[in-house]
Amino acid sequence: MTASPEFSPAPPRPRLGGLSGKLLGLTLLFVFLGEILVFLPSIANYRSQWLKTRIAQAEVAALAIEAAPDQMVSDELRADLLTGAGVAAVSLKRGNTKRLVLRAEDLPMIEAHFDLRHGLTFAEVAQSLRTLARPRDRLIGVTDVSPGAPEGVVDIALHESNLRAAMLGFARDILLISILLSVIVGSLVYAALHLLLVKPIERLSANMVAFAARPEDRTRIITPRGDDGDEIAAAERALADLQSELSGLLAQKNHLAALGLAVSKVSHDLRNMLTSAQLLSDRIGHVNDPTVQKLAPKLISSLDRAIGFLNQTLHFGRAQELPPVLEQIALKPLVKEVFSVSALSSGGRVKLINGVEDKCLVEADREQLTRILSNLIRNALQALEQDGRADRPRPAITLASRRERHTIHITVTDNGPGIPERVRDKLFQAFHASATPGGTGLGLAIAAELAEAHGGGLALVKSDATGTTMELTLPAPELPAAKGSLIQGLPSRGERIMNRPLKRR
Repeated sequence: MTASPEFSPAPPRPRLGGLSGKLLGLTLLFVFLGEILVFLPSIANYRSQWLKTRIAQAEVAALAIEAAPDQMVSDELRADLLTGAGVAAVSLKRGNTKRLVLRAEDLPMIEAHFDLRHGLTFAEVAQSLRTLARPRDRLIGVTDVSPGAPEGVVDIALHESNLRAAMLGFARDILLISILLSVIVGSLVYAALHLLLVKPIERLSANMVAFAARPEDRTRIITPRGDDGDEIAAAERALADLQSELSGLLAQKNHLAALGLAVSKVSHDLRNMLTSAQLLSDRIGHVNDPTVQKLAPKLISSLDRAIGFLNQTLHFGRAQELPPVLEQIALKPLVKEVFSVSALSSGGRVKLINGVEDKCLVEADREQLTRILSNLIRNALQALEQDGRADRPRPAITLASRRERHTIHITVTDNGPGIPERVRDKLFQAFHASATPGGTGLGLAIAAELAEAHGGGLALVKSDATGTTMELTLPAPELPAAKGSLIQGLPSRGERIMNRPLKRR
């Protein structure tokens, strides 16, 4: 089913608080978090490299002092060397000898000491963050391997404020780069996800809203996007199938509603007319004319079927079936009554076998149970009438019963040609299950509804070339309890059924 080109549901505008806005915000957040995870080791590595640079410059300054005659230099040159190296003191250790080479005047005490010989560790990351967060300046000591002599060690003292200023500049550059990358990457990811995910979902939601407004309009059924194998395309195909089925069901129900309204207007008067015609045909049947005697039974049978059809239609068209009034019923006499009526319509051509147990009791509404059995037997008679097999056996219908604990199983078996495969799946759906010309498919639907209202059910047991068996299940009365039994005084099964909500079809 394809949508009409005249109808194209407008997608809802993206809102900041909608899926698009949330997707953009989460994308930027996740990219920025990734940049933070990269920033932490980066700032620690920058701190380490900055200190190593100070170590190298301090060693060069110390070597300049050692190269001077008698290692004597002026105070001005000493101050310039310390300033150029960016340190406050330098000491060298070679072998077991450690010597202070350069030292500024009025040098305060060292408050913290760091050893760079262990490489970059998690502790370096924590130290870097503490350096950034500490606003107060302090003198720190740093130890590392001598860049010029790997067997030597260089110790320096420097003011941490210089290190913090350099780290803040690096962090500012990283922050700007991170924001730029977050915006670029986030925008690209957002654009891709919006195109591949958000817009198809917006299309789905817009179509569902439009279809819900007028589900009977088949032009509003969504058109799936080609044969794409992604989940969105699969959802569109499933939605299109669901909408097509729902639209068809609504059209069918509207048609049935219109049909029911028309039937309700004419059924009462038409039934009265047919009843009058039936009375007249009964009188015609007493005329001693061979032609009349031959045609009268067929006329009476046709009128009976027409009146029965109207009664079924009226009963099925009720807004709500009356709840069953349960009573204990002897099943065999009831079946005998139903058979006596059915024998008239069959003209004695069908053998009716009452195989119900003599003492079989059921808890049911007498009038509704009669309707159930009449519909089942009428369906069986119609199937036997349509049996056109040359070698068919004598038509027969057998009604039998058996008790299993608290349930009575009633089977209606005929030796007809069986139910066609095409109607078995919808056997208990009104206007769907008729397998005979002119049938309505109401009989089994009504019987199944009444059986469920009793707390039982109706099912097809078998149907093949040898015949069909339908099984009706109904509650069975409680067996009489022995005197002094613990179950005396408990409510009967019929009382329990009457007190519980009845199931409706």
